[in-house]
Amino acid sequence: GKVVAEVNFTDSPTSDDVYGHGTHTAGTIAAIAPECRLMNVKVANDMGKCEPSVVAEGIVWAVDHGARVINLSLAMTPSSNLEEAVNYAWSQGAILIAAAGNKDTSEPSYPAYYENCLAVAGTNENNSLALLSSYGDWVDVAAPGFNIYSELPENQYGYKTGTSAAGAHVSGVAALVFSVAEDNNGNGMTNDEVRWAIENSCTSIIVDGVGQGLVNAFEAVTKTVSLT
Repeated sequence: GKVVAEVNFTDSPTSDDVYGHGTHTAGTIAAIAPECRLMNVKVANDMGKCEPSVVAEGIVWAVDHGARVINLSLAMTPSSNLEEAVNYAWSQGAILIAAAGNKDTSEPSYPAYYENCLAVAGTNENNSLALLSSYGDWVDVAAPGFNIYSELPENQYGYKTGTSAAGAHVSGVAALVFSVAEDNNGNGMTNDEVRWAIENSCTSIIVDGVGQGLVNAFEAVTKTVSLT
């Protein structure tokens, strides 16, 4: 009952999530921000593969239909179309949360590397890097990304590991912060306040290449409220 819109940009005959990745991601977001509403923007085919130009289309469609938080639990090569879509969404007041990728290197991943995306690395239960998580000075924050339990298609549940799950955590936090954020600098938008609050409320962890540290939902919301 949380999905308020859906669109299919792939050659799949259905907008439903056959692969399971999107459902798992959405489940985490909705668990963290239970009052949020979801848009099912299908940009990956039924094998989980997607192209930058298709992702760009999905981003533009989402923001044009009112999306405030755009979760990009995917990683690919750079693309001018993709970067333009990211910049457009940010200019329209959306915040874009992108997985840092699962290459276990500091090699940049896209769209996470773009300036107007919040790049998220994954951590494990010991607050170390999760298995295969990318890292680097281009990463902004970290979030849980190891053995994350969430929904799967056909009313199933299961565990997944990766920065996709980490990104979902931050998208959920972003939704919470949006619910209390106000336009403090008078630019007509609150996505910049939301990003600032998330980045400046992190819990410090002893891991290199994870930006400001581990995302902290309570502190992010508290910091935002204190500014309003």
